[in-house]
This record gives sequence, C-alpha cells and structure tokens, in this order.
Amino acid sequence: MSAPRGDGVASTADPAAHAHVRAYARVRRGRFGTPLPTALAIALGAVLLRVIGGVGFANYDTLYALVWGKQLAHGHTPQYGIPFAPTPHPLVEALGFVLSPLSPRAIEDVTVALAFLALSACAWAVYRLGALWFNHPAGIAAALLLITRVPILSYGVRAYVDIPYLLLILGALIVETRRRRAGAPVLALLALAGLLRPEAWVFSGLYWLYLALTGRVPMHVFGGEGVAEPLPPRRLVSLALIVVSAPVVWVASDWLITGDALWSLTNTRHTALALGRETGIAKIPQYIPRRIGEILGAATLAGATIGGTLALWWMRGRALLGAAAGVLAVLVFAAFATAGLPINTRYAFVPAAILCIFCGAALCGWLLLDRADPRRRWWMALASLVVLALLATAPSQYRTNDHELQALARQQRIQNDLVALVDDGSISSRCEPVGVPNHAPIPLLALWLDSDPATVVSAQQRTLTRGTYVAPATAEVRRDYILDRSERGHPVSVPADFAATRANGSWLVFRRCRP
Repeated sequence: MSAPRGDGVASTADPAAHAHVRAYARVRRGRFGTPLPTALAIALGAVLLRVIGGVGFANYDTLYALVWGKQLAHGHTPQYGIPFAPTPHPLVEALGFVLSPLSPRAIEDVTVALAFLALSACAWAVYRLGALWFNHPAGIAAALLLITRVPILSYGVRAYVDIPYLLLILGALIVETRRRRAGAPVLALLALAGLLRPEAWVFSGLYWLYLALTGRVPMHVFGGEGVAEPLPPRRLVSLALIVVSAPVVWVASDWLITGDALWSLTNTRHTALALGRETGIAKIPQYIPRRIGEILGAATLAGATIGGTLALWWMRGRALLGAAAGVLAVLVFAAFATAGLPINTRYAFVPAAILCIFCGAALCGWLLLDRADPRRRWWMALASLVVLALLATAPSQYRTNDHELQALARQQRIQNDLVALVDDGSISSRCEPVGVPNHAPIPLLALWLDSDPATVVSAQQRTLTRGTYVAPATAEVRRDYILDRSERGHPVSVPADFAATRANGSWLVFRRCRP
C-alpha cells in the first residue's frame, strides 16, 4: 500500500485505497442512515437528559421573549423599555407568538421540551462533525465532552437561546462539510441563527463574500478534479437577500417597537454597564480565554490543543474547516466585545464546541493513520496522556455538574412555589400591581398572570402603596433567587399597611387591594 498522504488517508493509486476514498465520500455526503433514526436518537437523548438532570425550566431572558410574543399576539406593543429587560430575540418572540393560545404552563413546557431537544441535537451535531472531519470514535468522544460541560448543560436545561443558536451554527457547518460552497442552505441556517444572536450576521456576510470570491467548485475527494465556476450575479443577489434578512428583521423590529433601530445594541450596552459585566477591547485578552476555559476545563482544553495541532500538522485537509470556523468564532466574539457587548461565557459556546471536536481528534484521530505509520505511535502516546488527564478530572467534573444541577433544582422549586400562588389565586391580576423583591420574578409572573410586565414591579425600583407584594419566605430565597449579585445589596421590606394573606415554602404574600 502506498504511503499515507498529509490528510491521513492513503493515496488513490491502488484499489484498496480507492475503496477507502469511496467510503469517506459516503460519510462526507451523508449517504448512510436516514433522518428518522437521527430524529429518534435526538428525542431519546432529550428525554435522557431531562430524566438524568432532573431539572428544566425557562430562564429570565426566554420568559421575557415569550411574554413579548404573547403581547404581539394580543395586538399589544412589547415593552422592551422595562428596567433590566434583556435583549430581544426575534425568533423566540415568534415562538411566544405561535404558542400564545396555550396556557402559561403549556407555553413553558413546550419551550423547555424544545430546549432539551436542542441540547440533545447539539451533542448529535458535534458527533456528526467529528465523524465527518475525522472518524466516528472522535465524534462520539466530542459529543460526550460537550454534553458534560457544566455551562452547556446548565444553559441548556434553562432554555437559553444560546443552545439553539449553537445548534444552527453547527448545522451550517455540517451542510458546508458535506457539500462545500453549498450556498443557500448554509445561509438559511445562519439567517435563523441571526434571529437569536447577531454574531451570525457576520458569519453570513463573510460566507457570502467567500462564495462571491471563489465561485462554486464541485466537491472533490482527494485526487479528484473540480473546475471553478463563478456564481452568476443573479445568484449572488439572491444569496445576499438571505444574508440581510436576519439583520433587516431585527432592526425593523426594534424600530417598529421602540422607534430606535439600534435599540438592541444600545440597551445591551446599557444593561452590561449597569450590571457591571466585563466588556471592551482591554478585557479581551484576559476574559475570552478565561470564558472558553470555564466551559471546557483544563484537560479538555489541553486535549483540544493537542488534537488541533496534530490534525493541522498531519491531516490539514480534514482539520482546516473546523480550525477556520473556530478562529472566526473567537474573532467575532472579540469584535462584539469591542463594540460594548458583555464577554459572557455563553457567547463562547461555538468555539468551545469546535474545540471539543478537536479533543475528540486527539483521542481517536490516530485510527486514521496506517498501522505502519510511525506517526501513529506518537499520536497514540499523546492520546493516552489526554485520556489520563480526562479521567483524573472526571470526579471533579461530576461533582461540579451535580452541584450546578442541585442549585438549579432549588431555583426551579422556588419558581414552582411562586407559580403555585398564581394557580390558587393568591397572586392575581385583580389586585395589581404585583410587587416583588427584585427583578428575577417579573417575566415569570407576567407570563402566568397573562399581564403586561409593567404590572409587576421590583421593590428596588418603586415602593408600592397598593396591590400585592410577594416577599421571600426564607433567607435562601432572598439570597439565591435574584437577577444579579448586586441585588443582594439592596434589601427591601414589606410595604406599609399590607396584610399577610398566604404563604408557602418559598414565598409570603401581602395584599392591599384598595388605597
């Protein structure tokens, strides 16, 4: 057999090599399997994640988007200007619009179910990319690494928009891997992602520029030839319309609702400043690597470094797309931080997912090398070190995951107790406004009361003279159920002349329905 090429696959000079190339082409083009088994596997994974995790609820940002979607469905203008309201996400608001005929419980249940499906699908997408770029064992290892990272799991079970955003970006990478310069399908996925996070606008624009400069080259495998064909101007224009669709929808939405086309940008900057979030170009060298490290942990990050180095050195053809996507994701993250957006951990999910794939390559990429290849032994030795490092940190990873899930279970119990007071009528729209000790309960109560968010008031912003006031029943609730740590420094008390009417394990209800 001829010597392996730089991409780790033998030359196509003999029949055995031709068979190997054809097998790889089938993997690249997705000719094995059908959508139904994939869908069933993702659904089963979502159920397992829900059962094993034991927790699942909608977070503050998502609840606000659902409430705004309901307001649109009822013909009301969404109230973006409420203090500490999150950045609007048009795609989640569209979900709230579609789900608006359902009961509040059904709306939240459907949202959480979709969140678990997205979380499970992200694991599948990472597996798929690992299998396409390297091999199936690398994909399996990458998926396991991703789904056990604490921030990924934590944000997934709380239905943050960043998980479906990650899924759409990974989906675009899968399409592009299977058919290079695929064009419209990639841009369509990026457009949907651009209705969740604006970083996707940059990815879309750069991908369109790539298509415009390179034309469309039919996919070839290793030794095959392809002839560049420039894309016709009409085709480029139609693709450009897909590129601009997401920013146009977002900007038009901001302008129609607030009168300010740049509301999302300015409000996000203001909220980041008010909450003391890290942002700005000076913080990039320190905090972006820290955020990625917070997601992956030292062992996975080291494995990704080894895998990325070996793959780019010895299998460049396989690794180049993933490496380029990862670098681009970091650069876009840094650019948005420079523009004043916060350097949050969840904004680093895309590069972290790609690094999980390269860690999978560090563990299993040596299987692509011929048995007689001396590089194989070196790779196996380094893979053994990565395995040892991952095994050494596994107990700590398990404890961290368990601690996070327990904390989230406490938060869900607190929210359930609050919802129970709405269900039994102790908190109702008949005695408004409803006062709460901080901003955290506002969108949850607005959703369950089917009220405007402005009718739920943080006592840190205004003291009530009538209505309903909901106070924490325990120090744990007072300490843990908050929007931001800064709110712990602003103690509030029950308004004067409000009488206690109801209590449960987490909350006390006081009312004064008439002045």
